[in-house]
Amino acid sequence: MTVTTGISFILASISSVLIFSGMQMYRPWLSSSQLHTLLGGYLGSIFFVLSLTAVGNLENVVFGKSFQVKVFPEVLFCLLLALFTSATVHRVCATSCLLISLCALFYMNKYSQKVHTIPVPSVPVQTGKKKKNVS
Repeated sequence: MTVTTGISFILASISSVLIFSGMQMYRPWLSSSQLHTLLGGYLGSIFFVLSLTAVGNLENVVFGKSFQVKVFPEVLFCLLLALFTSATVHRVCATSCLLISLCALFYMNKYSQKVHTIPVPSVPVQTGKKKKNVS
């Protein structure tokens, strides 16, 4: 089931606020053990993906469907926001958030290129040499 860009913006915004508030509410638990700090970094990367989705959808609503999210400033802003959010929980959460977010960004870009690119028909290229007609 697909939703419109405006509804997707609202859903991504609400979900990112819920992830942020959950990370702040469970800050002592997320910093209590090594595995929990890695979980905090994973939650931070989910926050990154959701905030990037919200920013991209907001720009599509405001600037039109042809607008694309660029590395600077949108992706960098959302990444720094996610790192700051994770760093308020634990320093290791910020490090694991950075690594997982970069992996998520790579796969989001790869999937986006696969789905949204228009295939270009290949044109046969002729070389400069002509076939000699031997009689």
